[in-house]
Amino acid sequence: MRYVALLRGINVSGQKKILMKDLRELLSKNENLQNIKTYIQTGNVIFDSDLESTSQLSEIIHTYIYKAYNFKVPVITSSKSYWDEIIKGNPYLNDKTIDINHVSTTILEKKPTKENIAILKTMNFYPDTYIISERIIYTVYPNGVGRSKMTNSVFEKKMETAATSRNWKTMCKIQEFLSS
Repeated sequence: MRYVALLRGINVSGQKKILMKDLRELLSKNENLQNIKTYIQTGNVIFDSDLESTSQLSEIIHTYIYKAYNFKVPVITSSKSYWDEIIKGNPYLNDKTIDINHVSTTILEKKPTKENIAILKTMNFYPDTYIISERIIYTVYPNGVGRSKMTNSVFEKKMETAATSRNWKTMCKIQEFLSS
């Protein structure tokens, strides 16, 4: 089965630096991970595995990184079929008034509670918008992500779970890797 593992917070501002070549070599030492590919420096790992538990696969990758680099990196793993659902489920794709270059996706480690969602709804992120669907937060940043108060860290805190975000271009590129 084909998977993607998204690593949170590596190679950002010179912290938690991991070269993708080194990451591929490290993960190839585990017999449960095959055909390992990476995409850009932000920690997108595409691989095959006979294991079916995404949480088990995340734990394997997390443990290997911790043992090799001595720092913790949240890892969120999704199957190809789940990734297909994420791509197809983006509610902003049919809105012609939205520039696709301003669309991103945040993937949560676990589904947020109704209480967590209610807390997030009390926050004003205007002009930025979001739609939550299960473990996915589809986002639009009309003025770009850089100045937004609607950050990955806010989502993690309010949803009480690990989260990692990717822009739509990266989401689609990962889809290509998963399909090849």
